[in-house]
Amino acid sequence: MIYWHVERKSICIYSQLKTCSSSEVAAMIEGVLHHGTEMEVQKNYVDSHGQNEVAFAFCRLLGFELLPRLKAIHSKKLSRPEAGRPDDFPNLQPVLTRAIDWDLIAQQYDQMVKYTTPSLRSWLRLGTAAAEDILRRFDRHAGHPTYRGLIALGKAQRTIFLCRYLVSPLLRREIEEGLNVVENFNGATSFIHFGRGGEMATNRREDQELGMLTLHLLQVCLVYINTLMLQQILAERDWESRLTPEDLRALTPLAYAHVNPYGTFRLDMDARLAIDQAEAIIQE
Repeated sequence: MIYWHVERKSICIYSQLKTCSSSEVAAMIEGVLHHGTEMEVQKNYVDSHGQNEVAFAFCRLLGFELLPRLKAIHSKKLSRPEAGRPDDFPNLQPVLTRAIDWDLIAQQYDQMVKYTTPSLRSWLRLGTAAAEDILRRFDRHAGHPTYRGLIALGKAQRTIFLCRYLVSPLLRREIEEGLNVVENFNGATSFIHFGRGGEMATNRREDQELGMLTLHLLQVCLVYINTLMLQQILAERDWESRLTPEDLRALTPLAYAHVNPYGTFRLDMDARLAIDQAEAIIQE
């Protein structure tokens, strides 16, 4: 499986080869920290598989905002802000769960910063450890106070996000637009990588990575060429006042309907194939 990190202008800034059973949370964190560009990622849009309580905690400590599109959001629970007040928020009682352990967060805060912010960044950038291995190490010690502190911090962050998500149509629209860019990117990937149903016909890791990087390069080239073509067209006077802001907002450089992936076949309808001559040669 290839995990892509796509900028909102349809440019892929990072690609990584993952096993199908690997953690998407780890892939998300690794791409944000290891993309190798000058971009400073402030927000990251993911589907339900790219988030959990630990992910919310890590994103908070690493300084960027996690914005997931949650599946079955009607079943999500909100953590109570404090314990000992069960009658607060009577209209929210069916969706409330246990209170956030603020004391545990305060006690473990220094350790959480020690284990995540400097260590995670340095390990990933130096290549000495993968994000998935780091998260797996935390999962193995689920009873550790620092891990429980991360869970508590993640619950607080996810509760804040859920409240914002439910009351803000603008936030929901922003997340949907961001993920639509990724969906369009995946469609372009399938269009370009049409051979063998989009599957990599090799089990060698080196060949798989080469195929992934080649596909990445083709996508970047497609976006670059389309951008130049759009700029050339929009610079014409006929188009200056013709497009509305809604039309301009819908433009994307990741269009591929004008591309023929099978090549161009030029047929001369005035010429005939020398079939009779070929049959005579075969008979001789």
